[in-house]
Amino acid sequence: MTEGKIIHRAGYVCILGRPNVGKSTLLNQILGVKLSITSPKPQTTRHRILGIRSEEDYQIVFLDTPGLMVPHYHLQEVMMKTIESAIADADVILFMVEANDTLATEDSEYLQRLRTEGKSLFIIINKIDQIDKQRLLPLMQTLTERFQPEEIIPISALTKDGLSILLAEIVKRLPASPPYYPAEMLTAYPERFFVAEIIREKIFYYFGEEIPYSTTVVIDEYREQEGRKDFIRAIIFTERESQKGILIGKGGSKLKKLGTDSRKEIEAFLGKRVHLKLFVKVREKWREKDGFLRGLGYGKE
Repeated sequence: MTEGKIIHRAGYVCILGRPNVGKSTLLNQILGVKLSITSPKPQTTRHRILGIRSEEDYQIVFLDTPGLMVPHYHLQEVMMKTIESAIADADVILFMVEANDTLATEDSEYLQRLRTEGKSLFIIINKIDQIDKQRLLPLMQTLTERFQPEEIIPISALTKDGLSILLAEIVKRLPASPPYYPAEMLTAYPERFFVAEIIREKIFYYFGEEIPYSTTVVIDEYREQEGRKDFIRAIIFTERESQKGILIGKGGSKLKKLGTDSRKEIEAFLGKRVHLKLFVKVREKWREKDGFLRGLGYGKE
């Protein structure tokens, strides 16, 4: 290789951890754009979200995954298989834990298993902005002794503290390779995927209890119109008539607010005006129906 020539590196990085540990926030901050939806409720992420960061000398393809959990229905089983496929694809695994948490038994079991995967394993201690920094060193020493990761990196995904260090250490572990995607690409997923995710995020924010978990969003029609607003027709599927009534609200008030706020964020994401129409339909036990889930893209990542 010619002396002084830049060695380009490229690879896949899987982000793992329990629900609400900050995986999606980390991805969004690294990319500098909101690609992965977030909410205060656990299990917001259902798909494997692919996000790409490209620089002159490297390209990192991040895979944000659903939160680790014990599955209680078929959709969650499929989500856990999505995690396994992301691990298989990864060159580097980032296992995120919270700085103010006691390490859960499930985390310990997963970390012990990941040591045998033959991948570069990082433990990422997130939310260090919420604890006394003097507590970090003992925690890092304990994690090093128990799991022997290649790196333990404390960060705050929210404030971006430690992210430059994290990126530098990731790049060191990537294989020499040309980029996998064009430099201008942030993701390989189509716009309609993210439109559906934005609507689903609003449902997580505006509705409580079982409603967000019992609903999914399908973009039934997405039509670009020259000289006019793009037309988007989205269907919100839920499992029971009572849930449909809650989503619509008295006189359609809740559905109208959901549509207005979703439209504003969709327009900001797409950079253009849209006409959004929302409909609610009942599909009983959709979370248990394999064919319906495949139609939603689950298990295809």
